Amino acid sequence: MSHHDRRSFLQNSVLASAAAMSLGGARSLYAQEPAKSGGKSPNDRLHAAVVGVNGRGGSHVSSILDRSDVVISHICDIDENVGASRSAKIGEKQGTVPEFVRDIRKLLEDTSIDIVTIATPNHWHSLGALWAVQAGKDVYVEKPVSHNVSEGRRVVQAARKHGRIVQTGTQCRSNPGMRDAMKFIHDGGIGDVKIARGLCYKRRPSIGAKGEYPIPPQVDYNLWLGPAPEKPLTRPKFHYDWHWQWDYGNGDLGNQGIHQMDLCRWALNKNQLSDRVVSYGGRFGYVDAGETANTQIIVHDFGTQQLVFEVRGLETPKLRDVGVGIIVEGTNGSLVMSSYDSGKAFDPDGKVIKEFSGGGDGHHWSNFIEAVRARDHKKLNADIEEGHLSSALCHLGNISLRLGKQIEGGQMLDALKDFKGHEDMKATYGRTAEHLKANQVDVDKTIFSLGQTLELDAKAETFKSSDAANSMLTREYRKPFVVPSEANI
Repeated sequence: MSHHDRRSFLQNSVLASAAAMSLGGARSLYAQEPAKSGGKSPNDRLHAAVVGVNGRGGSHVSSILDRSDVVISHICDIDENVGASRSAKIGEKQGTVPEFVRDIRKLLEDTSIDIVTIATPNHWHSLGALWAVQAGKDVYVEKPVSHNVSEGRRVVQAARKHGRIVQTGTQCRSNPGMRDAMKFIHDGGIGDVKIARGLCYKRRPSIGAKGEYPIPPQVDYNLWLGPAPEKPLTRPKFHYDWHWQWDYGNGDLGNQGIHQMDLCRWALNKNQLSDRVVSYGGRFGYVDAGETANTQIIVHDFGTQQLVFEVRGLETPKLRDVGVGIIVEGTNGSLVMSSYDSGKAFDPDGKVIKEFSGGGDGHHWSNFIEAVRARDHKKLNADIEEGHLSSALCHLGNISLRLGKQIEGGQMLDALKDFKGHEDMKATYGRTAEHLKANQVDVDKTIFSLGQTLELDAKAETFKSSDAANSMLTREYRKPFVVPSEANI
């Protein structure tokens, strides 16, 4: 079949699916009897389908291939070359070649599939997970679990309603070193925690000039867009660089930073959203096709505790030997985790009092399979609700930033003087400004977005007094790729 014929076939399939959804009313096309994973013997191999195999999906494949109790029966990807190549390589390793399917909707019709793992771009995470849950599959979905706050909550509700096991890709929650560190914090090892600081100091170069670029011929762009608006490709590199465009990604806050955001919330022992949020920053050092901030500060206020997050995409020194990690400050010391699984606790004089180590993706996958076998989501170390809450904290920071007013860097210190926790705000901005100056950015004349301070109803997961902010808790979905309402999950 030629590329043109394939594209026509898939476009017709989309229209047929839309018609089927219309005829079926509000009920999802994928709501059906659960797959048989819950009834399988522990000796039976679970059948897994990996959706999105070009980036993080490759790690999913490797982790599953390391197991003897799961077989990869299907591969799903919108890039024909990537999907076919990955299927062939898996066949060489496991002895059986997985079936390659381009359209997730077709994939989910197969009742032999027990588990669906999702490593698509962010804008597909929630919809893919939700459809898989409705199709009776258990799900491992990558971080962030959502592209916006509302759709993440829909996945939680769907998982509970349909009795499915949904693990999120924040694997630090299963790493022994990290689990030991969090227990130490919660047991009072550094006293009362006042601030949990997440750092995402990760060099990100320019992604190239904004323009209109050709779609790679092996890619089904309609399927790739899915729920996102129908727009041309405006970045030179098709794969990965979507992270830095709002329609598809959430910047490094929602890419790398979600791991550290999750750890900060875990350290604070908070199981809901914050009381208020404020963020400031911008995209500095170059002008390119990217839209998200490469320099950003986010502050979540939980009353007596604060979560402070820093994103730096230009060259930068570490803070307390941390480039990507967390620093937790307590009344009787601090704890620094400088990787996904290792770190140290310090007394107030800076003396090391305890060290932590131990990690690897295998722990997280074992935890997921154990919960699937037991049919008990409470066994999960990173249940979908944990993933939703931490992802939402990232989205809330981006909402504040995007609703901000534009001011010169020279005015920032004066603008921050009335913020709660001003002294820390001042110190954090000072370090950020020095970092930008070291990268030849004229900070005083550079335009920052100073975000609105937004009050939250943490339990309702809405803003208290901002219609503009509330409108950004969700998005308009491109039919038929629509995240259903709570009533129709």
